[in-house]
Amino acid sequence: METLSATRWLQTLLSALALSILTTTASLAAPFENTLAQRLQACTACHGDQGRAGPDGYYPRLAGKPAGYLYNQLVNFREGRRHYGLMTGLLDTMDDSYLQEIAQYFSSLELPHPKPVPSTASAALLSRGQQLATRGDAAKGLPACTQCHGSLLTGVLPQTPGLLGLPRDYLNAQLGGWKAGQRHASAPDCMADIARKLSDADANAVTHWLSSQVVPFPAKPASSPPPRPSAQASVECGKPINTGQTTTSSVPPSAQLTQGAYLARIGNCAACHTARGGAPFAGGKRLDTDFGQLVSSNLTPHPSRGIGAWSPDDFWQAMHDGKSRDGRLLYPAFPYTHYTQVSRADSDAILVYLRTLAPSGQVNTAHDLRWPYNTQWALSVWRWLYFKPAPAVPTSPAPGDLARGSYLVNGLGHCSACHAPRNRLGAIDEAHAAGGGEVAGSRWLAPSLQSKTPGSLGHWSQEDLVQYLTQGQSKHGNAHGPMAEVVLGGTQYLEPADAQAMARYLLPESPARSATRYGDIGIPPVTMPATAPTALGPRLYEKHCASCHGQNGQGVAGAYPPLAGSATVNALRPNNLIQITVLGGFAPATAGNPRPFGMPPFQLQLNNQELAALVSFVRVSWGNTAAPVSEFDINKLRPAAAP
Repeated sequence: METLSATRWLQTLLSALALSILTTTASLAAPFENTLAQRLQACTACHGDQGRAGPDGYYPRLAGKPAGYLYNQLVNFREGRRHYGLMTGLLDTMDDSYLQEIAQYFSSLELPHPKPVPSTASAALLSRGQQLATRGDAAKGLPACTQCHGSLLTGVLPQTPGLLGLPRDYLNAQLGGWKAGQRHASAPDCMADIARKLSDADANAVTHWLSSQVVPFPAKPASSPPPRPSAQASVECGKPINTGQTTTSSVPPSAQLTQGAYLARIGNCAACHTARGGAPFAGGKRLDTDFGQLVSSNLTPHPSRGIGAWSPDDFWQAMHDGKSRDGRLLYPAFPYTHYTQVSRADSDAILVYLRTLAPSGQVNTAHDLRWPYNTQWALSVWRWLYFKPAPAVPTSPAPGDLARGSYLVNGLGHCSACHAPRNRLGAIDEAHAAGGGEVAGSRWLAPSLQSKTPGSLGHWSQEDLVQYLTQGQSKHGNAHGPMAEVVLGGTQYLEPADAQAMARYLLPESPARSATRYGDIGIPPVTMPATAPTALGPRLYEKHCASCHGQNGQGVAGAYPPLAGSATVNALRPNNLIQITVLGGFAPATAGNPRPFGMPPFQLQLNNQELAALVSFVRVSWGNTAAPVSEFDINKLRPAAAP
């Protein structure tokens, strides 16, 4: 009773502090505007207002760069050719259309550049830098920067960026990335070749000179590169990268093929069987588990490295019995524990679709598991304890039936693979198969799908859940983390009757589930010492959050989810709220929500004390009744180092 009273006292005090601060500043909040600039605040939080560049010089200018270049770099981050964790996380849920629109927006901004910082380099060093930038060094095989980046070094359409107006530290970092192989482009990767030829002294010279130059206004990219004098070294640069668009299959459409494509999509098979930047369904994606690392297999119709030689019986054996073509037992990270409920007809249809994919020669990589988990005998014991193939399902239930919802949720959708607690051997607690649990290999929590405890979906309507599954957003909040991937690659493609059937089955009002016990047993609350009562939380909320989420946490319909009454905010454990606050992100870009609003990442802006104060304030304000969090909670969940 004393602990409960102390918690309520703390909540009351924090709420009172918040009210006194926010009431005096409410009139200062900027009005909400439904513009692309508003949607892209997740970008400008680091890259500066209108993409002018970050104040520390690390985040480069976006405004005025060629749209093709910006688009290619966004795709490069998303597909792993460039490496920066925060950028990759922000872009994971974005499709090509939205990335092209973002690139066009920033490219269209004509803004003057600030004056360059005076160089401290010697005249001789600056002269060498000017030579390399404007004339190159044929003896060393170094072309002039102007050959590709334009005679004024302001870029060339459609996709070559300008080099002026960039801080020297940023230029050095990018040259280092090219040289070390941390940054890539599609072949021919000319910048990597040039960076490797540059000595440290020459790299120092050219970055000193470039960063010291005044940028003309307007700094528009040239329409074509300048002619190259015959005495200069030459390089063939830049082909557009693969945008990920696939060619149309030449296989004639059929009912079975159409059904197989639909089932593979709503089951989100590509999410696990496609490595970042790799060929679709070619495998190679690494999956972290408590027992080591698993690597997904090649599902393309390659005759030896894929499943091109597999018969329908072979594929059915994998789906239904969890055995490979050669009889080898499969690890349940491939969720045959769920797929065993899929009908033979649907299994055959999925194989028909997979056979239409482009064959990939991607070699299957061996798993990296600890002993004894890397042995077949240990896996056979696990299967004896926890797996029994389901009776063969002759056909899948009719669309719209409650049984259809059960079939999709428990079979192809394998929802409890995340939304269920697991024991020490990784087996699902079937008695609480939707009670919530930790998502393997991540800091995210999958909430309970049944109970009405804080953080569950028990208070949602069927319409809310259908909207969330098909659009990635609802009045209760947006999909983030692993669920955003599920929506982007899978559930957004659900046919209306199937989405309705899943919602009917999942919600507590469902007659089929009312007799079953469910609860948040997979994510029990953890009692931690709360942050001391302080006005820091309200001040941080006013500065960073109120302009989007409202002075009273009410949010903006269709744009920013409400924080008052939010399931994520009120969850027993604050993992997901902390993750979203630290990493930011966009809701998935779906057909129903193609231009989502972004949440800025605060990982580099706020320290643990500030994050704890901010998150605690949100969890106790506007009627929210969750426990405050401590700096220890933040430290456990935020990445160990800047990405």
